[in-house]
Amino acid sequence: MTSHTPNLKAEAIQGSVATNQRHDSAHKHVTGEAIYIDDMPEPTGTLHGCLGLSTVAHGNITDIDLSAVKSAPGVIDVLTGHDMPGENDISPTGRHDEPVLATERVQFFGQPVFAVIAKTREQARRACRLAKISYEELPAVFDIGGLDPVNDKCVTPPLVLKRGDAADAIAQAPRQLSGKMRVGGQDHFYLEGHIAMAIPGEDRDVTVYSSTQHPSEVQHMVAHVLGVPSHAVTVEIRRMGGGFGGKETQSNQFAAIAAVAAKRLGRAVKIRPDRDDDMIATGKRHDFLIDYSVGFDDEGKILGVDLTYAARCGFSSDLSGPVTDRALFHCDNSYFYPAVHARSAPLYTNTVSNTAFRGFGGPQGMVGAERIIDEVAFATAKDPLEIRKLNFYGTTDRNVTPYHQTVEDNIIARLVEELEESSDYARRRRTIQAFNANSHFIKRGLALTPVKFGISFTATHFNQAGALVHVYTDGSVHLNHGGTEMGQGLNVKVAQVVAEEFQIDIDQVKITATTTGKVPNTSATAASSGTDLNGMAAQNAARIIKDRLCDFAAETHGIPKEQVIFLPNRVRIGNQEVAFADLVRQAYMARIQLSAAGFYKTPKIHWNRDKGEGHPFYYFAYGASVSEVSVDTLTGEYVVERSDILHDAGRSLNPAIDLGQVEGGFIQGMGWLTTEELVWDEKGRLRTHAPSTYKIPLASDRPKEFHVRLASWPENNEPTVHRSKAVGEPPLMLAMSVLHALSDAVASVADHTICPRLDAPATPECVLMAIERLRAAQA
Repeated sequence: MTSHTPNLKAEAIQGSVATNQRHDSAHKHVTGEAIYIDDMPEPTGTLHGCLGLSTVAHGNITDIDLSAVKSAPGVIDVLTGHDMPGENDISPTGRHDEPVLATERVQFFGQPVFAVIAKTREQARRACRLAKISYEELPAVFDIGGLDPVNDKCVTPPLVLKRGDAADAIAQAPRQLSGKMRVGGQDHFYLEGHIAMAIPGEDRDVTVYSSTQHPSEVQHMVAHVLGVPSHAVTVEIRRMGGGFGGKETQSNQFAAIAAVAAKRLGRAVKIRPDRDDDMIATGKRHDFLIDYSVGFDDEGKILGVDLTYAARCGFSSDLSGPVTDRALFHCDNSYFYPAVHARSAPLYTNTVSNTAFRGFGGPQGMVGAERIIDEVAFATAKDPLEIRKLNFYGTTDRNVTPYHQTVEDNIIARLVEELEESSDYARRRRTIQAFNANSHFIKRGLALTPVKFGISFTATHFNQAGALVHVYTDGSVHLNHGGTEMGQGLNVKVAQVVAEEFQIDIDQVKITATTTGKVPNTSATAASSGTDLNGMAAQNAARIIKDRLCDFAAETHGIPKEQVIFLPNRVRIGNQEVAFADLVRQAYMARIQLSAAGFYKTPKIHWNRDKGEGHPFYYFAYGASVSEVSVDTLTGEYVVERSDILHDAGRSLNPAIDLGQVEGGFIQGMGWLTTEELVWDEKGRLRTHAPSTYKIPLASDRPKEFHVRLASWPENNEPTVHRSKAVGEPPLMLAMSVLHALSDAVASVADHTICPRLDAPATPECVLMAIERLRAAQA
């Protein structure tokens, strides 16, 4: 941001909250000037690492010969799990089930077994291929389809949610149905892959530049592996080139290995895996197998549901416990279940350990809920939208979730009504029916789906944040907080909050790199809570300083404190006005502290996992989308013709940034539900480990017509930062309208008499098979 002289007669500051502000690094992103870790100047003598990966999915290591690796050109050192000075473990939940480098046994194809440290990255990569490792192969499990969700091995204890007697409600219901649904996983495919650069310091110190969403966890894990106190490790990150949850825990391994090598060799060490290794060795969105039974009446009102959400978790716990918990928290989406029994099954498999991904299990939970709605709609021969509206949560009754939290801020009915009208849903539904009746090969489909997403970490202790604010004597402000910037615009939003408090132009606020040396014990930038937590912490710090300035001005001028008013770039003190910078300078001369550490913890939330009851979410974010598709029934190929979105961001801090999040989230969700397919072969090898075989959406895949709006009327019921709402994760689930529009188009080949039961991802092959299945059933 270009500096300028503050306008002391302005009616409003530049960069206030609730205004459109560009991303603080947008111009650097498009010009290539933004500095990522791989762009940083390397210290003289920097070495490079590469991971040696296992070639079996499950087996005991019987022999490991690394002599050829060690003697390869440029190789300086080779590390194994036995070389970790502290613990050979990076399990984020403390279960000690995830080694830095496998030693006696490997549990998935591509598990890191050793690390080569060489003079160049190319030399390290070539040396890795020279290892000779023998295995005693053991039976392996790759797919959860044949597993028993009750009795087979889980990586963490399952969760059960229950309210009322679901079995009896289903049995007594006038109508019942049951079924299964597969929901695929998803690779994060961040533009910047994983990377860590460790620089050794004196004594036990080490500084690690890590592309991570959770600097404090990387700090603790590196300290754990090195066997040193956390104060010896400093972790810093200015920006990531995307994260999406894939850098919440997965960064730990690369940072730990780089740090161990750096301390061992006394030289800087950088590790940056290539895209193939990144995709093979790091976790992804969990794929699920959902079993459902539902009882309902002749009108389509749901009376009881019984759900099992089984997830392929991989070989270790990672974050699978909380991910599968959150899937259950969202098995209702926007619908009231009078009686419900829901159970998670976080199943062990010999695949890479799956991890956080935007939505953190919530999207999979909602997809199951929407399948139930579709099933009921086909059973009652009604428009799915009618069934959706019939089963929405109420406001004064029918408003208790399966985990016994009362929904206090429900606006879904109004959002859907507004979108239904603005998108001309009813007329388009009639037009599509007429089109399909006269079109033999191309069929169109239309669907409107809602979103209700809970905001907060379900682990209550993570709902806290810190910030550090310095005001310098020239009136400029230094801001640091515990959140991380990964392109989502967190930093500019928090800067807006600070600028608003001091009533200074935003270019007077300097955003600095996130570092554990300034704000300690931070939570991951995840769960859509980055602005909620860090914005409030920064506001708290600014208000502490502002309060000191008010006290100083009131005492100096002998006036009541309430007569000190902050105006744009100036302060009114009684009947006179002074520039903000002048007041700051006077306060400094009077020895007033101009620095403050702010803190915030989310109120009201609590959760008892053993009982399956509590108030885990501070509030809910809502949204709705309607999509129209065209499907070629001869090939299964399809086009998204149009999508309309209406999303609730509360009183948006920055509508321009939030609209970008909604648009990007929708497209990423669309990719997950349509084209992004993960395939493992019979040996447990990931076959879709590069853009040649793994298809993320292209710009050409976006809807031909794309109308995105933030609802203008909602404000957060809770006192969040300026009554805004989180907007990182909820938009991803808006893409369910595309999946259900495809289902609607497929259903037209059988005159909407059979539920297509379209699984995700709904690739063209999957769509074509569903069409053929319906045609065969109708024949």
